[in-house]
Formats: sequence, C-alpha cells, structure tokens
Amino acid sequence: MTQDATQTRTDTRTDSPAHAPTITVNGAPRTIAAGLTLDALVATLTAAHRGVAAAVNEDVVPRGDWPTTILGDGDRVEILTAVQGG
Repeated sequence: MTQDATQTRTDTRTDSPAHAPTITVNGAPRTIAAGLTLDALVATLTAAHRGVAAAVNEDVVPRGDWPTTILGDGDRVEILTAVQGG
C-alpha cells in the first residue's frame, strides 16, 4: 500500500471515536454524541412539554417519532416553541 492510499483511507474515516457528529440547531453548529435522538436533544434545549415542534432537514418530525429519530452528522434541526401573547 502506498502512502497516498493510507492517507486517503485515514482522511475519509468517520467511524472513529475521535469523530463526533456535528449538527446545526436553529442555525448554530453543535457537536453531539453519536446516537443522540431528537427527543434527547429537545429535552436539553427546552423544558416545555407542550407547544414544541421539531424538523430535521426541513421535514417536520411527529412528536411520537422523536425517541426513535437518531440525529446524524450534518443534520439540520429546527426546534420551535409556541409562545402565547400579543
């Protein structure tokens, strides 16, 4: 194996423990633990139990699917909380 081939394989490897996934949450980059679910992410960002909506990569995710929606590297997440007032 040439040095170039070894370098290429090393550069493209993303399954090592040193590589933590990065997502974008409401426009801001955030490093997350591998396997983080949408449910767990929302829980870290808001204490609200009602009036919260979430979308991943521009697709609204039903609340019942949050616990099984695993976030991955490069995902774009938008979390919206309804606010009452006028």
